[in-house]
Amino acid sequence: MAEVEKSISFDGRDIRLKLGLLAPQAGGSVLIESGDTAVLVTATRSEAREGIDFLPLTVDYEERLYAAGRIPGGIMRREGRPPEKAILTSRLIDRPLRPLFPSWLRDDLQIVALTLSMDELVPPDVLAVTGASIATLIAQIPFNGPMAAVRVGLVGDDFIINPTYAEIEAGDLDLIVAGSPEGVIMVEAGANQLPERDIIEAIDFGYEAVRDLIQAQLDLVAELGLEIVQQAPPEVDQTLENYIRDRASSEIKKILAQFELTKPERDAALDVVKDTIGAAIAELPEEDAIRIAATADPKALGKTFKEITKYFMRRQIVEDNVRVDGRKLNEVRPVSCQVGVLPKRVHGSGLFNRGLTQVLSNCTLGTPGDAQNLNDDLQTDQSKRYLHHYNFPPFSVGETKPLRAPGRREIGHGALAERAILPILPPKEQFPYVIRVVSEVLSSNGSTSMGSVCGSTLALMDAGVPIIKPVSGAAMGLIKEGDEVRVLTDIQGIEDFLGDMDFKVAGTDSGITALQMDMKISGLSLETIAQAIHQAKEARLHILEKMLQTIDQPRTETSPYAPRLLTIKIDPDMIGLVIGPGGKTIKGITEETGAKIDIEDDGTVTISAVDEIKAKKARNIIQGMTRKLHEGDVYAGRVTRIIPIGAFVEFLPGKEGMIHISQLADYRVGKVEDEVAVGDEVIVKVREIDGKGRINLTRLGIHPDQAAAAREAAAVNR
Repeated sequence: MAEVEKSISFDGRDIRLKLGLLAPQAGGSVLIESGDTAVLVTATRSEAREGIDFLPLTVDYEERLYAAGRIPGGIMRREGRPPEKAILTSRLIDRPLRPLFPSWLRDDLQIVALTLSMDELVPPDVLAVTGASIATLIAQIPFNGPMAAVRVGLVGDDFIINPTYAEIEAGDLDLIVAGSPEGVIMVEAGANQLPERDIIEAIDFGYEAVRDLIQAQLDLVAELGLEIVQQAPPEVDQTLENYIRDRASSEIKKILAQFELTKPERDAALDVVKDTIGAAIAELPEEDAIRIAATADPKALGKTFKEITKYFMRRQIVEDNVRVDGRKLNEVRPVSCQVGVLPKRVHGSGLFNRGLTQVLSNCTLGTPGDAQNLNDDLQTDQSKRYLHHYNFPPFSVGETKPLRAPGRREIGHGALAERAILPILPPKEQFPYVIRVVSEVLSSNGSTSMGSVCGSTLALMDAGVPIIKPVSGAAMGLIKEGDEVRVLTDIQGIEDFLGDMDFKVAGTDSGITALQMDMKISGLSLETIAQAIHQAKEARLHILEKMLQTIDQPRTETSPYAPRLLTIKIDPDMIGLVIGPGGKTIKGITEETGAKIDIEDDGTVTISAVDEIKAKKARNIIQGMTRKLHEGDVYAGRVTRIIPIGAFVEFLPGKEGMIHISQLADYRVGKVEDEVAVGDEVIVKVREIDGKGRINLTRLGIHPDQAAAAREAAAVNR
C-alpha cells in the first residue's frame, strides 16, 4: 500500500492517521497519533485451525518505556510481563471489537497495539481502540464495523472529548464510549458519585464524537478504494438441529418453567434431556444423516442443544416477562451480608451473598511503604495507595482446573471494583494507611465483580476505614429479539451467558462511581442504556439497604493487629539528618524502637508499629532530632557521658548538648563527677548554639516553674 496520511479534527483535537508507512507485512496497519502520542496498531489474519469451534481472536497491547524516554528497571533492563494497565488496555480494545466479527468466523485473528511515543497530555488507550478498527478494515477481515472510541471528561460543568491526563485528574468523570454505526457497544467509566442523568448525557455526548470517527473511517475506506467485508455466513446443515428441536423443545420449556429449581438442579435436568437425545442418536443406523452429522462434530450435540435452550429462555423472558428463576425483570435475588467473618488478624472482612453468588472480601491496612510502585509502565501516577485484587478459583463454579496466576478477567474485575471504591476512600491526610482489599469469589452465579464491590465496602467498614459513603453495585442484562427489548436486573450466570449485555453499575446513594458495559450485539440505543442505568439505581439502593442493616457505619477502631500510624511533618531540609549517612540514623531508630519509618519528599514522616508505644518512641526521637532549638529553652535530660571539662546530656531523643564544668553550679566545681554521674536526670537550659551547630547547656538561671514544666513534658514523651 502506498503511504497515505489523513487528519481528523473534532472538538479542537486532531487525530492523525498514517497508513502504509510501518509494518508492511501485517494484514493491515495504521500509525495513529494525537499530540506526541503515537500508537501502531496492526491486524493480521491466518487460516483457521482444524477443530476450532470459536472465534480465535487475540488482542495484545504493549508499551515500550522508550515511548516516554525511560529505561526499564530490574536486572534485565527490558520490558517483561505486561503491567496491569497494559492488560486492561488489551481488554479495552477487545471488548468493543469482538462482537463486530461474525460469530461463524474461525480464522485466527490478532490485533497488536504498540505505543511508540507518549506525551503527558494524550492517553494512548482510546487511540488504540479506534486504530484496531482501522487496521481491521484495511486487512479486509469480515467485520460489522467501523468502530471507534473516545474518552469523555467533565471539567466544571462542561464535557470534553479526549481530555488530557491533568484534565482527567481534575475532573469528576473518566468515561470511555465505543460505538458502531448501530449504536453504543462498550462503556467504561469511573465517576465521583455523579447522578445518573449526567452519566447518560456524557454517553450521548461521547457517541456523537464516535459517529464522527466512524464517518472518517468510511471516508478513508472509500479513498483507498476498499470495501468493508461482510461475508454471508456459511450454510449450515439443519438436520441435527431440527431433530433435537423436535424431541427436546417441550422438555426444555418445561424445565425452564420450573422456577423452584436451583441452578445445579436445572443444569442437571437439562443434561438428562441432552443425554437422552444423544443416546437416541447413537441408536440410529450408521448411515442415518442425523447420526452422521452428530459424529462428524463431537461437540455439535452440545452446541445445538445450548442454542435451543438459549432460544426458549429468551422467548420466555420476551413473551412472559418471567425469568428462569421466576423473578420479575427488575427483581434482585435474595441478599445477605456478614462482617467480621474472619479473626481480627485479618484487619476487616465482609461476606456478601446474592443468590448463589458469594464473595468474601478481606481488607488489610498497610504503611505508606506498602504502596504499589508504578514506575515500570507509562502511567503518569507513580504509586497506588488503594489496591483491589479479585480471585476466581475453579471451585466457585464447581469445576476442577489448575490454579494459575491471575488472568485478564481477574485483573479486569479487580480494576473495576477498585475504580468503584476509590471515590469514597478518605483522603491520605485523614487516613494515611495503604489499603489492600482481596475479593475471593467462593461461589459464582453472575455478577461477581459487583459482589466484590459490595463485599469490599463491608470489609472496609469492618476494618475501621472511614469511607465517605458505602458503595453497592448491580449487573444489568439485556434480551433483544427484533424490536422487543427487555432489561434484566441482577443477572445470573445463564442470563449473562445467553443474553446480549452485561452492564455493571456501582455507586452510592448519591450517584455512580463506576460502570462497565459490554455487548454481544453490534450496538445499543441511548434509550435502552438510560433504562438500564435507571433500573440499576433501584437495584443498587435495594442492595445497599441490606448492607447497611449489617453494618451502618465504619468501626471507630482498627484491628489490634493493624499497624498504628503516627504522622508528623518535618522541615524537608532535615530529611537527610533523619536518614543519616547511608541510612545509618534511620536504621538505628528502627532497631531501637521496632517501628517502621517512611519519609516523603515534602517532609511527611509516617511511623508505624503494631505496638503504639513503639511508634510514639520513634516519633519522639525524630521530633527531638528535628526540633528547632532556641536559646533559653529548658528541658529535662539525662547525663550520657562525662569528660574532664563537662558533661554531655541527651535532652531530646537523639539530641545532645554539653554542660561546661563552669555551668554545672553557681559555685566553683572541682570535678564534674562531684556534681553529676552518668544516668542522672538533670534540668538544663540551652545557653548557646555555636556556629558549628554545637549545643552548649547550663544548669544556671532556671526558674522552678520552668523546671517543673520540663519534667512534665519529658514524662509525657517517654
